[in-house]
Amino acid sequence: MMVRAKFKCTELTLTESGHRAKLYPVTSGSPENEQFYKYTPSGSLELGTLKEMPFEVGKSYYLDLTEAE
Repeated sequence: MMVRAKFKCTELTLTESGHRAKLYPVTSGSPENEQFYKYTPSGSLELGTLKEMPFEVGKSYYLDLTEAE
């Protein structure tokens, strides 16, 4: 089973060990965002020690979760 969420990057930080990104579920701004918000109303994602930063503040990203074997 796979679950798809849509998160928006709200903060980037440069640390001694790399980069840190904070993302939160989208809540509005488009019909698609409102549909995602309906099923993912709360939560947060924080990723740290990223050597290269693949995210940009203000941009949204899909988060696909699948069971690990």
